[in-house]
Amino acid sequence: MNLDFSFFTLNIISNFIIKGLLFSIKLTLVTLVCGLIIGTMIAMMRLSKFKILNYPALGYVVLIRSLPFVMVILWVFILIPLVIGKSIGSENSAYITYIVFESAFYSEIMRSGIQSVKKEQMQAGYAVGLTYFQSMRYIILPQAFRNMLPVILTQTIVLFQDTSLVYAIGAYDLLKGFEIVSKNFNRPVEAYLIAAVVYFIICFSLSYGVKLTQRKVQIAK
Repeated sequence: MNLDFSFFTLNIISNFIIKGLLFSIKLTLVTLVCGLIIGTMIAMMRLSKFKILNYPALGYVVLIRSLPFVMVILWVFILIPLVIGKSIGSENSAYITYIVFESAFYSEIMRSGIQSVKKEQMQAGYAVGLTYFQSMRYIILPQAFRNMLPVILTQTIVLFQDTSLVYAIGAYDLLKGFEIVSKNFNRPVEAYLIAAVVYFIICFSLSYGVKLTQRKVQIAK
């Protein structure tokens, strides 16, 4: 194979790649924050003794986790404009889809984290006069979050990898930048090889960070 990487210059990186990378990072961070908030609420509903809260949360998690991600992206991109009567754009569609989809996964992570905290902790909260929500906020959730932090970070790495799926609705992510470069210079093999290396470096670095975090969490325990 006659590979030629001479076209890949700093000018190409600044004009095509950085824009996509920034969107992928922003999409990941926004989804992480919103997904954790919504996921924690869903997890608390799942653990509630009230069926009116438990069943809808369970149905939401089962439904979302049973659907292909790309299909959900296309549904949001196509159906929401039909309902509201105007386009919301590919980027907004991506934010909505990823938050809705990932919240189901983060909820299961947080539910496991809450259940990993001993029940005596909640009883201790009641003993000092705290309500259920105060006990959750000040006692249970901080411990659950610490216990599940490595898993949350691992899921976030998977989330960053999944940002490449926004190609289905034409959003400008990291992979889209490499796709444009490959078409402009007619070097698809080289462009996608570099894309693979970039994704590997980012995800490997994040994975190493997760390992360090896991060690610190274990030491703290």
